[in-house]
Amino acid sequence: MVKSINRTLWLVMLSLIILFGVTACAAPGQNTPSTTSKLRIAAAADLTLAFKEIATQFEQETNIPTEITFGSTGTTALQIENGAPYDIFAAADVAYIEALNKKGLILADTQQLYAQGRIGIATLKGSNLSITDLQDLADNPMVKKIAIAEPSHAPYGKAAKQALEYRNLWVNVEQKMVYGQNIQDTLAILKSGNVDAAIIALSIYKPDEVDFTLIDGSWHAPLNQAMAILKTTKQEENARKFMAYVNGEKGRVVMKNYGFLLPDEFVKK
Repeated sequence: MVKSINRTLWLVMLSLIILFGVTACAAPGQNTPSTTSKLRIAAAADLTLAFKEIATQFEQETNIPTEITFGSTGTTALQIENGAPYDIFAAADVAYIEALNKKGLILADTQQLYAQGRIGIATLKGSNLSITDLQDLADNPMVKKIAIAEPSHAPYGKAAKQALEYRNLWVNVEQKMVYGQNIQDTLAILKSGNVDAAIIALSIYKPDEVDFTLIDGSWHAPLNQAMAILKTTKQEENARKFMAYVNGEKGRVVMKNYGFLLPDEFVKK
């Protein structure tokens, strides 16, 4: 009986030694995926490819895990007003960040521009459609349906409508319009074959999937994109690190690769 008790005590002591030894191996303050909450980022749909790549690099270099939700800027802004628990909001239009700032929902000193987006006309590879200008969307009899993001809450859809209005084409093509919830949804509608052409963001264009013709940026209001940290965040330090990474050397290389103009390259209308 005594031997059994002694053996039990010995096993307990050994377990405690191992436990404390493992704990001691973790450096104080070190961010690890198992101990650090995910940094919650709400981002405009045009950022899907770029931010996924940036987030992967950021996590590898900092060990800070991220969770990105992509959607239309207007819808996301409304969610934030209703208490959505994000740490960072990266919008496709600086106006939405400014509006949230006026409502006291962001940390004002964190508001910063990070890119200017561009739009273009997309058609499916192999469709045999020759679209080289917005005029073709109105004149080509093969173009029966056109997809754009919903202009009321998606900045890229608003820019598409503005470009068509600038060219005095909106009245001729409005009846052809099919609206996506955001710019990624708009591309999905095109890929489904339910429309003949779409106006999408350059940043989500893949050459092996669609043919793409850039639209003159002076035909619509600039798509100046901004981000900020929400006041409700509990991860301000990590959020600032992510924003600095996006606007830092490595982040800007990625943004440039996906066709964004950087803040010092912005086109003014």
